[in-house]
Amino acid sequence: MQLRSVGRERVIHATVTVPASRAAVWDAWTTDAGARSFFAPDCTIDLTVMGAYEMLFNPEAEDGFRGGEGNVILAIEPERMLSFTWNAPPSLPTVRDQRTSVVVRFRDLPNDRTQVSLTHSGWGESPDWTKAYDYFVEAWAETVLPRLKERFVSGPIDWDGLD
Repeated sequence: MQLRSVGRERVIHATVTVPASRAAVWDAWTTDAGARSFFAPDCTIDLTVMGAYEMLFNPEAEDGFRGGEGNVILAIEPERMLSFTWNAPPSLPTVRDQRTSVVVRFRDLPNDRTQVSLTHSGWGESPDWTKAYDYFVEAWAETVLPRLKERFVSGPIDWDGLD
């Protein structure tokens, strides 16, 4: 993973190479069934600008504690780019109701592989914003993107089998 800053702006940038076609990887990010295969055990995706992009990591929890709730799609370029809002985890209530933005880009590589580049920006400067930023540095690079790759290597994530 590579981190970079633009002026004072903190930006998370993570990249992974996935052993699948760009169309298959796009579907993983943009359909309910695809997102459930690597991102979260439940989700709501309405692939339209301002449509829902919610990843529910704890779908049985009460509203506000289920995960990436209330997020929306900002921009779509089919099979090339997806942009959506994102919120902090419930453990950071002072910044949870605010939104940052994520851009995911998809690029063909030789041998039916796809490069996925994720950029997450829009961070505030308070201690809780720093905690949220640090949380997502790890979440994107150590959990979400590796699970995406694993989904195409070994199959969909078994959410019931995860600790």
